[in-house]
Amino acid sequence: MSTLLSVLSPRARLLRRIRERAIELVLFLAALSSVAVTAGIVGVLAYESYGFFQHVPLGDFLTDTQWTPLFDDAHYGILPLLTGTLVTTVIALLVAIPLGTVIAIYLSEYAPYRVREVAKPVLEMLSGVPTVVYGYFALLFVTPLLQKIFPSLPGFSMLSAGLVMGIMIIPYVSSLSEDAIQAVPMQLREGSYAMGASRLRTALSVVIPAALSGVAAAYVLAMSRAVGETMVVAIAAGMQPNLTLNPMEPAATITTYIVQVSLGDLPHGSIGYQTIFAAGFTLLLLTLAFNIVGQMLKRRFRQAY
Repeated sequence: MSTLLSVLSPRARLLRRIRERAIELVLFLAALSSVAVTAGIVGVLAYESYGFFQHVPLGDFLTDTQWTPLFDDAHYGILPLLTGTLVTTVIALLVAIPLGTVIAIYLSEYAPYRVREVAKPVLEMLSGVPTVVYGYFALLFVTPLLQKIFPSLPGFSMLSAGLVMGIMIIPYVSSLSEDAIQAVPMQLREGSYAMGASRLRTALSVVIPAALSGVAAAYVLAMSRAVGETMVVAIAAGMQPNLTLNPMEPAATITTYIVQVSLGDLPHGSIGYQTIFAAGFTLLLLTLAFNIVGQMLKRRFRQAY
C-alpha cells in the first residue's frame, strides 16, 4: 500500500483520500439514519404518552381491569389489551418454536442438498404472504375447523388467531435457526460420530447447544414478530377488550386497538387520540424487554458454549 501511494502524485493521493472520506461519510449517514428514525419514533410515542399520563394516573393505567377509553364511563386499564397480546403470542410461539426447530434440524442435518435448496425458499415464501390473507384464513378455515372440535368456540377467539400466527412466524424460526446450525463447524459433528453417537443424538446434544445463541436469537425475533402482529388478531380474535387468559374467548390486543381507533375521526390532542400512543409506547417497552432478555440469553449461551 505504501509503495502504491509513493508512486501516486500528491493530487491523486488527495483525491483518493477525499473519495474515501466521502464513502465513510455516506456509510455513517446511512447508519445514523436508522438510529435517527428509531429515536424519532420513540420521541413521538413518549411525547404523546406524556400528555396522556397528565390526565390518567400511571397506577390506573397499569392496574385497572377495564379498557373503555371511548365510552362515557371511560376506563384506561391496559391489562385487557396486554393479556390478549400475551395469550396470542404464547399460542403462536407454542406452534412456531417446536415446528420451526424441527424443520431447521431436518434441513440442516437430514435433508439432501437438492431438497434443502428447494424447501427453504418455499418455506420462506410463507413470510411474504400478506398478513390479511392469514387473518381470513384463520377466520374462514381454522375457526370452523376448531368449532368442529370445540363446539362452544365462538366465531372470534385468541386460539384461532394464535395458531395461524404460529404458522406465519415458522419461517422466522426455521430459517434463522437453520443458518445458525449450518454455521456449527463440521469437526464437532465428526467428533460426535467418531464417539458412536447417532445423527439425531449429535444434532440434539452437540449441534443445537453449539448453535444455541443463534437459535435463541431466532426465537426472540419470532416473539417480537408475534407481539407486533396486527391483521391476524384483528380479523380472527375480535376487537373487544377482554381481560381473560382463556384462549377460547375473543379479545383485543394492543395492535388491534391501535388499528380500531386509527380508523375513526378523533380530534388531535384528545385523550382518546392519546390512548393510541400510550398503547403503542407500552408495546414498544414490551418488545424492548423481550429483546433485552434475548440478548442476555444469547450472551449466556455464547459464554457457556
